[in-house]
Amino acid sequence: MAALETGERLPRRSDQGAATATSFQRRGGGGGGRLASLPGTRPSARHGQLLLSSGLPSLDAKLGGGMAVGTLLLIEEDVYGVYANLFFKHFLAEGVICGHNLFVASDKEDPADILKDLPSPLLNTTVNVMEEEAAKAVTSKQESQESMRIAWRYQNIPKLEVTQTAFSKFGHYFDLSRTMAPELIQNITWNGFSPFEETSFCPDEKSCEMPCGYTRLLRSIQKVIYQQGYDGSVPQKKERNILRIGIQSLGSVLWGDDICCTENPQSINRLTKFLYALRGLLRTSLSACMITVPAHLIQNKAIMERVANLSDTVVGLESFIGSERETNPLYKDYHGLIHIHQIPRLNSLICDVSGMKDLAFRLKRKLFVIERLHLPPDLSDTVSRTSKQDLAEPTKLLSSGCRAMAIGKEHLDF
Repeated sequence: MAALETGERLPRRSDQGAATATSFQRRGGGGGGRLASLPGTRPSARHGQLLLSSGLPSLDAKLGGGMAVGTLLLIEEDVYGVYANLFFKHFLAEGVICGHNLFVASDKEDPADILKDLPSPLLNTTVNVMEEEAAKAVTSKQESQESMRIAWRYQNIPKLEVTQTAFSKFGHYFDLSRTMAPELIQNITWNGFSPFEETSFCPDEKSCEMPCGYTRLLRSIQKVIYQQGYDGSVPQKKERNILRIGIQSLGSVLWGDDICCTENPQSINRLTKFLYALRGLLRTSLSACMITVPAHLIQNKAIMERVANLSDTVVGLESFIGSERETNPLYKDYHGLIHIHQIPRLNSLICDVSGMKDLAFRLKRKLFVIERLHLPPDLSDTVSRTSKQDLAEPTKLLSSGCRAMAIGKEHLDF
């Protein structure tokens, strides 16, 4: 108040901060960006964790930007395992393009043969051609819809971008009609595992809590993480890299487990103990894991619930092959449905599950894409009568349930 009366200038906060030294100093050289410099990764804007691509950019968009390093992605296989195999190969192919090291374990094929069949990345020339074709398709569709009159309340809704860019800096698109060049695979370090190899090293299964296949697989992963410098708790002198772990058809009979054979297996906790130990290795290392499980063959659903609880992300695949939906005109543009059952809660109490319902996948001429399921708004004359009856059955059930609630009355009283 005295300064206001005498006309003196009040000191500003900037002047006070300049006069007194602060204890908060900015680090030089970008101190906290060491993990973000790893190839093929980026920090998440939501929870601050380091992310890597699953090999399918459309799936990354549904999972919040990608897979977090140190997490486990569980894929529930479709009945014939066709599309789960595509997920598995895209995950490994993305690691090859980003320069990540691989650990491949499979009970069906030799890991070397799996790497030979990886899809080839799309080139820039292919990208330009596909973008031009997509742009022409969009313009022709807009011209055909100019004469269509819609309700006034839908005119101001912004148009959604349905076309996809075939190449991006984080996450790549792959050509399923071509295989990857052998020179790209030779530039990375990879390790393979098969349950039929190294059978001499097998402890007594009676004294071991896990089958011989699970035990050898866990020790092989642990050996690679500790000896090749992926352990995050130990400082490393050499340049760090990401380890991608891919395990195919875990829990099948070929792994030495009987959960797919009977409802009451000998040891119900074999698979869950393996996942519990594997998850501990992932949390303390620069690695990410994708596991495919034949969930439709596991008869005891309690085991599958425990497996899902020990996973960070759970994605289920439902193929239309051999089902009634394969010939249904309503699903003619798609090859199956995808169900995202669980996503990780990282640095938060809840997770954003919006936009994760009504998802479908389809296999184009070269691309494997995940899209939102769009059904026609009205049943035309081209739709078969059986599909109309299928859609009318839930309505009949709902109406019969409502009538049952009304005690002997034909009409409901509101």
